[in-house]
Amino acid sequence: MTHPVLHIANKIIAHTDIEHGELISNLKLQKLLYYMQGYFIAVFGEPLFENEIEAWQYGPVVRDMYNHFKGNGASSISLDETATIAELNNDEESLFNEVLNEYSQYSAIKLMNMTHEELPWVKTFSENPQGIISVDLMTEYFKTQIVG
Repeated sequence: MTHPVLHIANKIIAHTDIEHGELISNLKLQKLLYYMQGYFIAVFGEPLFENEIEAWQYGPVVRDMYNHFKGNGASSISLDETATIAELNNDEESLFNEVLNEYSQYSAIKLMNMTHEELPWVKTFSENPQGIISVDLMTEYFKTQIVG
């Protein structure tokens, strides 16, 4: 089942432990959305959200979410109390937490550098900077990243 990308972004932001110094910039959020989408496609065979992911200079970007949060600049994003957070089923919630635990530990720059070494961004960016990273390319790559 797909969810509105803003509700997924809000869920990622809501899981950021701001009280203990964890920050989530727009750059980091973009990379986490990319990893969420990739693993959801590989595991469940369908995207977590409908929005396309583009291969920008600094890595994968969901343009709508970039524009939504760009007012924060490089500062940490926080939610207001009216933000809607995606509700996932048990299997989705489990994968969401697994991906978030694995990738949120890295800085935005580390995540960017990681994406710059991965097939979906490399292939798309080399052929068409700001081009759309295809679901097929994400499926192909992320299926190789699933352990077990």
